[in-house]
Amino acid sequence: MSDPVSSIRNLGPAFEQACARAGIHSAEELRQLGPDEAYARLLRAGTKAHFIGYYVLVMGLRGRPWNDCKGEEKKALRLRFDAIKAGNSAAPENKMIADLDAIGVRVAPQDLKQV
Repeated sequence: MSDPVSSIRNLGPAFEQACARAGIHSAEELRQLGPDEAYARLLRAGTKAHFIGYYVLVMGLRGRPWNDCKGEEKKALRLRFDAIKAGNSAAPENKMIADLDAIGVRVAPQDLKQV
């Protein structure tokens, strides 16, 4: 049995759910992808881009506390985050789901019908 995403330091149930929506179902898979590809997948699956979420992921995969990210290291991660954010966005269907979720309407991809 593989370890859940939430077994990684700093990552809780909400992050685990976001990973599942992005097709990432285990800590091992997340480690294999690495933080940049994993975060890109999260964005394409509709997760809202947030720098803190990105560096929490990076620090967790390094086995470090999230608030250990400071100074030049944090500046370098900000550049990586900005590049990932610029190159990835939610597909229209997933963006719609994310937008509906933002206003409190919960739907799943299978709930949407092609027109």
